[in-house]
Amino acid sequence: MLLFLSVPQPRPPGARTRAGAARVGRWRRQRLRERPGNGSRRRGRMALCGQAAGAASLPSELIVHIFSFLSAPDRLRASASCSHWRECLFYPALWPQLRISLRVSPTEQPRLEFLMRKCGWFVRELRVEFAAENYLSGGGGPGDGADPGVGGEEVEALHLSTRWLEVLRTYLELVLCVLVSIRNNRNLQKFSLFGDISVLQQQGSLSNTYLSKVDPDGKKIKQIQQLFEEILSNSRQLKWLSCGFMLEIVTPTSLSSLSNSIANTMEHLSLLDNNIPGNSTLITAVELERFVNLRSLALDFCDFTAQMARVLTDNNHVPLQRLSLLVHNVSVMHKSLDNMPNDEHWKAMSRKSTSLRVYIMAFDIKSEDMLKILKPSIPLERIHFDSYITCVSGAIVDLISRQYDKFLTHFILMNDVIDTSGFPDLSDNRNEDPLVLLAWRCTKLSLLAVHGYTVWAHNLIAIARLRGPDLKVLEVTEESIDFDQGELADQDVDPVHNLIEQVSLGLGQPWHAVMDIESLSVFTEPNRHFYREMQSFSEGI
Repeated sequence: MLLFLSVPQPRPPGARTRAGAARVGRWRRQRLRERPGNGSRRRGRMALCGQAAGAASLPSELIVHIFSFLSAPDRLRASASCSHWRECLFYPALWPQLRISLRVSPTEQPRLEFLMRKCGWFVRELRVEFAAENYLSGGGGPGDGADPGVGGEEVEALHLSTRWLEVLRTYLELVLCVLVSIRNNRNLQKFSLFGDISVLQQQGSLSNTYLSKVDPDGKKIKQIQQLFEEILSNSRQLKWLSCGFMLEIVTPTSLSSLSNSIANTMEHLSLLDNNIPGNSTLITAVELERFVNLRSLALDFCDFTAQMARVLTDNNHVPLQRLSLLVHNVSVMHKSLDNMPNDEHWKAMSRKSTSLRVYIMAFDIKSEDMLKILKPSIPLERIHFDSYITCVSGAIVDLISRQYDKFLTHFILMNDVIDTSGFPDLSDNRNEDPLVLLAWRCTKLSLLAVHGYTVWAHNLIAIARLRGPDLKVLEVTEESIDFDQGELADQDVDPVHNLIEQVSLGLGQPWHAVMDIESLSVFTEPNRHFYREMQSFSEGI
């Protein structure tokens, strides 16, 4: 039992009467005045409250919560307020994903090192793109600085650009910086690397002359390959692995570093590299059997064999929904097309997954090879032709419009010719233009881009009217458009103005021809465009 006793408090003298109440009031005020340090405590309390209201005194959790509502540039600006806010800038919860686009320049290295030192050990999604823009903007090619009056391979090797070699050396250092920073990151779920090695190539194959000068013993290349395998072996949550056009990072033995548990849960795998010598492949059908949960896959077309198609149709594998294939003339020259899937294999894959869609990019592929590749049962949704030597024929365009009319949504036709005086005409000796037939047959077509092929103005108007507002993107370079002599002879109508007006009316939105080809990556950077489109294509499941 608990007893609560009320103990009466002592009353001040004379508290019962009115006069006593007045005396009590004076007594209390006197006691307050005589109490030592009362004013100083009150002033200290007020100062403490004022200090707590300052931004520097906010707890770290609150600062991180504030940062979470800001964009990355605003976070950087806000972190400049004081050192305490700077310490909270790189809190792991604020940077679950990191997407970096790097120029291969020595000035990028210290900034990359700082950023990766702060975020590399905890980031969950990392996407890095390397672009050697210095080559493209300054003419630092392999023959830069050579005497035009003297020729020969020896003279060309003698006058190798210092800038060219410096960019290649910086490229290796930047790749090492990224890989070293994430070697022990076990939270990594998505890892994507893109390296624009097309500027480091001649005729599609990397010249060993440059690489041997930068890395004569091959130590850096071996270190990069070992770090990549170490990252794979240390991963515990990896779901997405993508490596495209990188310089000798992935080897045929790299995927063996993945544990079975990680391989069994992998959802996306992209290995695009046409520099593997001989008949070597980055992944075999036996290795693919471990990736039972794979929903999207991107490979070199010559590496995608009939045996792989059979593995993907096995009952142990989940249905594959996205397949991106790179057809490169270098691979076709060194590898055979005899092992590619036939039409029955494509039918089996489509029965296994009714939502399977295919994205093909073809670099300088001959028409006879494309006729072998384009099987009727491929659920082709996107196709991108990029040519430097070999042009696409009208027969190939007509075949695509007939076979893939139910699936095709993206069609890109690129011919990077030097002489712009005479573009190939797809409608030559034909009653109907193949591009117009493509727009008529492919009812789901939403993107059409053409450069380096003659597109007649009246055919362009017909395409816009056939597809209407469903054709979201129509990109045709100005130099590709040609006019009939009758249109040019009519002095009452400006043919260019009439073309813009009629195409805009057909599409239901303002339209104009592409005036500056450098403004569109689909024309100037086909590798990068394909890689980015492949990423979004695979993510759109």
